[in-house]
Amino acid sequence: MIQGRVHQPRNVVIGHFISALVGIVIFQLLGNSPLSMAIAVGLAIALMQLCRAVHPPAGANPLVIMMAGVNDYFFLITPVLVGSLILILTALILNNIDKSKRWPIYWY
Repeated sequence: MIQGRVHQPRNVVIGHFISALVGIVIFQLLGNSPLSMAIAVGLAIALMQLCRAVHPPAGANPLVIMMAGVNDYFFLITPVLVGSLILILTALILNNIDKSKRWPIYWY
């Protein structure tokens, strides 16, 4: 079931990191245009698939980065990496309150 896999910790962290990195690199190389945004989103999705770390919400990262004009690789640490870890911690707590459910399915 693909739906159960896209929201696992590995997919969240790697997916957001890859797509944010692509957004910054494409912004630096091609600037901010509709074509460069389309290239960035397509490349981010392709790389997430290649790395087997697809996380659909991460596909929007290049758009946000390019529209905001982010040109700093430190953005990958905060807010991208830190935010992903906070998201996982919150999901871990909330999804495991009910002992009949178990999340995540896998970590790796």
